[in-house]
Amino acid sequence: MRRTVALVTGLCTVVVLAGVAGATTTRPDPPAGRGVEAPDTLPVGVIDEVNGLLGYLTGPSTRTFRYPGADYVKVHFERVLLLPGDYVTVSDPKGVESYRYPAAEAGRWAMSISGDTAVVTVHSAARRLLGVLGAAALGVHVDRVARGLTVDERRARADRQRAREATRPGATGREESICGRNDSADAVCYRSADPVAYARSKAVVRLLINGTDLCTGWRIGPHNRLMTNHHCFTTSHEAYNTEVWFDYQCAVCGGYETFRPTKVWGNRVLDTDATLDYTLFDVEDFARIQRFGYLEIDPARPRAGQEVYIPQHPGGDPTVIAMSSDESRAGTCAISDPTYDGYAAGTDVSYYCDTEAGSSGSPVLSRDGNRVVALHHFGGCPNSGVRIDLIYQRIRSLI
Repeated sequence: MRRTVALVTGLCTVVVLAGVAGATTTRPDPPAGRGVEAPDTLPVGVIDEVNGLLGYLTGPSTRTFRYPGADYVKVHFERVLLLPGDYVTVSDPKGVESYRYPAAEAGRWAMSISGDTAVVTVHSAARRLLGVLGAAALGVHVDRVARGLTVDERRARADRQRAREATRPGATGREESICGRNDSADAVCYRSADPVAYARSKAVVRLLINGTDLCTGWRIGPHNRLMTNHHCFTTSHEAYNTEVWFDYQCAVCGGYETFRPTKVWGNRVLDTDATLDYTLFDVEDFARIQRFGYLEIDPARPRAGQEVYIPQHPGGDPTVIAMSSDESRAGTCAISDPTYDGYAAGTDVSYYCDTEAGSSGSPVLSRDGNRVVALHHFGGCPNSGVRIDLIYQRIRSLI
């Protein structure tokens, strides 16, 4: 397991999985003959039921929730009953990553803490005053904790996925989204070799949905707009319960340290479509993430042979970029079919760039202009993404 530089414990190691991240919502059936399972939501964590009580005059004012080896810990407040001016914090043990919540946050998940330990603390002047009327009834109740998978759990998940794929009727052994050898690399590996691609990868985000599920997304245009797949989430309620992680990247090429991600909450879904498999949404605290830049759309129709690359969060790992492919004679990722069938005839482009479960919602960018030409959503070798020129016709008035 990798750790972070002056940051938190992180995970950069690659775990090979079949398929792509996926869906909890109704969507069209995949086209006949694709030979690929419809996407399923990729679980990157589990939820434990707990009984964590933090009181005023009785009980502890601090509770620690530790899950050795987990890459994040996320608590759920069943009750937050505090006096005016009091609040509760959730932080890492050193207080470097810390989030503050008033009583109004009862019944909602807190922002995750990167690493395997979260500390919940009630901050109240009332604890220092004996005999406060009714103070014994006040306090905080944590009823659930979502925590990231350990390395062993991730490997077991990958083994189960491969076993299901191998026994699926009609499997050919090529249904994994890793096409041939995995040629993707940590985004930071391109910092000198391709600084433009590296800079573009900063606009790509890890989405932690409802505490345990994963997709990839990206910032589109200069305003408060982000995009992912329809099969990742579709409603503002789901967006509101989605964490958007910027700059979750390895600090050194092939190393074990990650930058501490900047996390904001999703906010509103502005538009979504099942056939073109996109969701356009915005986030809270937009000013905090503007510095990571944005991606631009190429409104032209993609063409065969066009070289592309895909920044993504496969398996929930820090950002990697798929730019090379051993399935291509030239050794590069390129569009093999610009009129591939997605959820409708001709809506997709296909390519042999390596993707994995969790890569759903990633941008497919052209090498010549570094603009987005497709929205990745299917595995299958070839893998495929929805043509962004089709999506652009639907959303251009919104971005």
